[in-house]
Amino acid sequence: MGITSSAKLARKEERLTKVRVKQLFGSGQLFAFEVGTFVGLSAIHAQLFGDIYDFAVHIRDVNIGKDDFQFAPRMFLEQSLRYINKLPQRILTRLSINTRI
Repeated sequence: MGITSSAKLARKEERLTKVRVKQLFGSGQLFAFEVGTFVGLSAIHAQLFGDIYDFAVHIRDVNIGKDDFQFAPRMFLEQSLRYINKLPQRILTRLSINTRI
């Protein structure tokens, strides 16, 4: 994208992800993703951030954060993803139903 200003990048990210969220909900595509697995989360992440960050479709190998928020530390990321894959389906179904618009 060639953006070098963090403020400009934040505005661009916000605009693009809002467009993508609207598309995912409006088309119903969001509800076609595999619920509660790394595969599903990865697909959603790619849809939301793929236009902005070329690494959005990969498991990252660095720590990242935004403002004062640190995303899951890299050293615990794979463990966290395994945990997500093991969550009981009843919890995931309830979360999925509660997030529908």
